[in-house]
Amino acid sequence: MPNKHPISECVQTQLQRYFADLNGNPPNDVYHMVLSVVEKPMLEVVMQHAKQNQSLAAQYLGINRNTLHKKLTEHQLI
Repeated sequence: MPNKHPISECVQTQLQRYFADLNGNPPNDVYHMVLSVVEKPMLEVVMQHAKQNQSLAAQYLGINRNTLHKKLTEHQLI
């Protein structure tokens, strides 16, 4: 079995902590919660790496430039 990616391990660890902190209460909207807390910092780092060039950042991310622009707007990064 190949080694897990460090980001994957971090997400797993934090999700386990999240579920433990619920103390038996049911979780709610975990999928959107994880995406919302991961997406913004990812976009910030990629945009910094791409020197604010949206076309290049979209290429790095493997998404359409218009999709990137929409996500940057949603996260108030532009």
